[in-house]
Amino acid sequence: MGDTASNFFFQAFNLFLFYYYTDVFGLSAASVGTMMLFTRVLDAVLDPLTGIVADRTQTRWGKFRPYILWGAVPYGVLGYLMFANPSLGPTGKLVYAYATYSLMWVAYTAINIPYSALMGVMSASSEDRTSLSTYRFACAFTGSFLIGSLTLPLKNWLGGGDPANGFRYTMAIFAVISVAMFLYTFARTRERVQSPVDQGASLTRDLANLKHNGPWLVLFFVAFLTMANVGLRNAAIIYYFKYNVGDESKFTLFSMVGSLVFIAGALSTKLFVGRFSRRKLMIVLMTINGAAMAAFFFVDPHNIVMLHVLNCIGTFSAGPTPAIVWSMYADTADYGEWRFRRRSTGLVFSAAVFSQKLGLAVGTWLLGTLLTYFGFVSNAVQTPKALFGIALVFSILPGLLAILSGLAIFFYKLDEPQVKRVERELAERKAPAALVPAAV
Repeated sequence: MGDTASNFFFQAFNLFLFYYYTDVFGLSAASVGTMMLFTRVLDAVLDPLTGIVADRTQTRWGKFRPYILWGAVPYGVLGYLMFANPSLGPTGKLVYAYATYSLMWVAYTAINIPYSALMGVMSASSEDRTSLSTYRFACAFTGSFLIGSLTLPLKNWLGGGDPANGFRYTMAIFAVISVAMFLYTFARTRERVQSPVDQGASLTRDLANLKHNGPWLVLFFVAFLTMANVGLRNAAIIYYFKYNVGDESKFTLFSMVGSLVFIAGALSTKLFVGRFSRRKLMIVLMTINGAAMAAFFFVDPHNIVMLHVLNCIGTFSAGPTPAIVWSMYADTADYGEWRFRRRSTGLVFSAAVFSQKLGLAVGTWLLGTLLTYFGFVSNAVQTPKALFGIALVFSILPGLLAILSGLAIFFYKLDEPQVKRVERELAERKAPAALVPAAV
C-alpha cells in the first residue's frame, strides 16, 4: 500500500510533470530541466540526513513508522499544490514551480526514506525480504499502471477541455487516496529487527563504514545509472507520443500494457530467484531491458504493434529488478552490521535514495537540455531535428544507461552463500542476548 501511495505521485511526476510544466503551465523546457536538476540535487542532500535522524529516532511505534504517520498529510497537500496552476506571470510561475516542487520533494523524502528502510527491519531473513520486495514492487507498479491508464482520461473528463483544471482535479483525487494508503501502511506494519544493544551514536563511524561497504557502493552507482535512465525516458514518453507518433491518446494503452507486463515481471521474481542468482539475473535482465529501449529508435513510430512488442519485452525484463535490488540493499545493511558491528539501516537506504535522486535529477536535466538543443517548441509542429531529438532521448540514451547499470552489477560480490553466512552469524551474535533473563 505504501508503494502504491508513493507511485500515485512519483510516477505522475515522472510521466507528466515535465510535460505539464512546458505544455500546460507555460514554462520553457530549459528552465524546467534546470529547476529539476537544482532542486533535486538539494533535496538529495536531505536523504542521508533523514536516514541518520531516523536511525536515531526512538518512539513507541519504532524508528521508521512514525514518519509515515507524520508525513502523510503534508505529502498529499503538496502533491496537489504542484498542479494547482495559479494565475501568475512568467516569473511568478517559475517561482511557484520552484517553491512547490522543492517542498514536495522534502515531504517525499521525510516519508519515503523511513518507509524504504522499514523493509530492512520487518524481517531478518533475506528470503523474507526478497518476498516482501516482490509484493512491494508489484504494488508499486500497480500504482504506475493506475497513473498511466487513468491520468489522461481523468484529465480530459474532469477538465472539460481545460487541461489545467483536468490536472488539478485529477491530482486532488490521487492525493486523497495516497494519504489514506500511507495511514493504512502505518497501522498494519511492525518493526522487528533491532540495532545491537551496545551500539552508541557515532555518525562519523557510520559514514566511514558505509564508505567501506563494497557491495553497497556498487549498488550506489547502479541506482544512479538506473534512475538517470528512468528520469530521462519516462519524462520523454508523452512527448514521443504527442509529437513523433502524432497521437497523445495512444500513450494510455501503451502505458497500461507496459505496466501490466511490468507487474507480471515483478510477480515472477520469486520464480527467477529460485533458479538463478540475483547478481546474474540483474546483469541479464538489465541488458535485455536496455537493448529493448534502444531498439525503439529504429522502429517507425507509427508501427504501433512493434512499439507494443518492444515495450512488453523491455518492461517484463525490468519487472523483477526493483524487487531484487532493494532486497540487495537490505543485505548490505546486514553485511555492514556483520562486518563493522554497527547497524545503520536508515543511512544505508537513505544514501541509496540519494543516489537515485541524483540520477533522476541528471536524467530530467538532460531531457530539458537536449530538447532545447534540438529545437523543441511546445504545442507546435516539430522540425525533423526536434523529432530526432525526442526519439533519441526516448530510446538510445536511456537504453545505454540501462546497459551500463547491468555492467556495474559485475562488481557486486555479495553472493547468496555469503548472505546466508551473514544471516547465520548475526543470529548467533544476538542469541546470547535473547537468553539473558529479564531483571525482576
